[in-house]
Amino acid sequence: MDNSEYLLDVLVFLIAAVLIVPLFQRFRSSPILGYLAAGIFIGPHGFAIVADTEATHTLAEFGVVFLLFMIGLELSFGRLKSLGNRVFGLGSFQVGITSLIIGFTTWYLGYGLIVAAIIGTGLALSSTAFVLQLLSERGERATPFGLTTFSILLLQDFAVVPLLVFVTLLGTDGASFLEAFGLAVLKGGAALVAVILFGRYLLKPIYRWIAAMRNPELFVSTTLLMILGTGWIMSIAGLSMELGALLAGLLLAETEFRHQIEADIKPFRGILLGLFFMTIGMSIDLALIFDQLGLVALIVVSLMFGKTIIISALCRIVGLPVDTSLRTGFALSQGGEFGFVLFGAALALELIPADVAQVLMAVITLSMVATPAMFYLGKQVACWHEGRSEQSYETIDPNVEDLKNYILIAGFGRVGQTVAKVLSDAGLSYVALDLDQTRVTKCRAKGMSVYYGDADQIHVLEAAGAQKAKTAIITLDKPKAASRVVLALHTNFPDLPIYVRARDRRHMARLEKAGATAVVSEAAESSLQLGSIVLSSLDVSADEISSVIQTYREEDYKRLEDIVSGSAREE
Repeated sequence: MDNSEYLLDVLVFLIAAVLIVPLFQRFRSSPILGYLAAGIFIGPHGFAIVADTEATHTLAEFGVVFLLFMIGLELSFGRLKSLGNRVFGLGSFQVGITSLIIGFTTWYLGYGLIVAAIIGTGLALSSTAFVLQLLSERGERATPFGLTTFSILLLQDFAVVPLLVFVTLLGTDGASFLEAFGLAVLKGGAALVAVILFGRYLLKPIYRWIAAMRNPELFVSTTLLMILGTGWIMSIAGLSMELGALLAGLLLAETEFRHQIEADIKPFRGILLGLFFMTIGMSIDLALIFDQLGLVALIVVSLMFGKTIIISALCRIVGLPVDTSLRTGFALSQGGEFGFVLFGAALALELIPADVAQVLMAVITLSMVATPAMFYLGKQVACWHEGRSEQSYETIDPNVEDLKNYILIAGFGRVGQTVAKVLSDAGLSYVALDLDQTRVTKCRAKGMSVYYGDADQIHVLEAAGAQKAKTAIITLDKPKAASRVVLALHTNFPDLPIYVRARDRRHMARLEKAGATAVVSEAAESSLQLGSIVLSSLDVSADEISSVIQTYREEDYKRLEDIVSGSAREE
């Protein structure tokens, strides 16, 4: 395929996404369904506008890689540790028991032991990409339900490596499972240790050096290098790129750069993840589904119904509430993208018949398509069981969502630091953003909650949690940047109070027009403070000084600045 054909395919993908996805969003449906529909429309089983090429699938897989990186960035090692019991306890039970039940059912229906084992393990996995995207769209990532769901998905991702080793060994004559598995564990462990040591001792110095250059393109390039480089190291060690990306996110989550990185990577993740869902749509063979509609529908319903019961029961056994258990069961009832990988490997090794593999892949795809409906159904069932409204459903887990009712400070120079100290002394929490890496490093060493990030970008403000902030304080020393930040915050979060530092009267007017709640002129205020000290030294009474100062303040410093500007003209 020449370059023009590649370009044509890219254009077709973009046009299909732009035309079809907004239609689904207009009818309040998940964008994922829009991407799937677009993939069906342009794919080889639709109008065959785009060929179902290996290059397309490879590019689409990067969407899942970036998704896992963003998850790690939001998670951090500390938060992962708090989820340890759910990940390695509940997650392991889910994979093991679900595999056994599905495998035994398959064997009972007359298939061989090897085929049953492969089908059982492949269908036990759920879709990380679909489920986490839906959790993000609904703002439920940090709820007990979201955390439980994520914990099980995380263990499933970890389990893919030994499962692939297992399938490979089944297709190799005379292979020693223990020997091969031990070698895989050794290589994977060495890669993990190397990456963690690199992240602990070299990652921060590298990012501080890059940030000090004030080159946004170089900063983004460094992040892409970390994601893809870590993924590559994991892949050559026999692990998955997705696991490497998750690890890179966990390491960067411990740094002061996490908010800027999240804002930089978000567009890449969105575009590539959309492409991933479109390639899933392209793989839907409508002719096969219609030819074997009864069989495919029966397997899909049985799979989703069975996994819902199994996962919900396991959640209840480990002590989770009924509503969380039910919603988790419904959310994880589908097959997953790693099922395609397992069945594809088994097919290449001739461990399962081609017609069985095609039916299984159709089942996984259709179960993915049904996932948004299962999310909705799970929520309705849980609310009905609990006898309460959806609005009172679940609360945010305090261990994960620590940015709640806090104050956002944009700019952390002398003014920003002083404001932060006042807030801290009053018992209020804050998160600050600043682009001076040296300043950020020194302030963080003192325990101050400041992160490296460009507050002039709305995506960085959102990554820092502007939507949850109680108040925003803008102390940037660049008037134009301050005005842009105020306008962006007021436009996107109209109910957020915004307090701003201004240079002079003209700057105050621009800030008030942009949507600032209150503005303080640093020039006028410092003049008034100096004047009050002088008056006090001349034995003027405190009441009279207060009256004079307040008069100027009540008139928004206008009289004072008129005097200054008048004398300037006279000079």
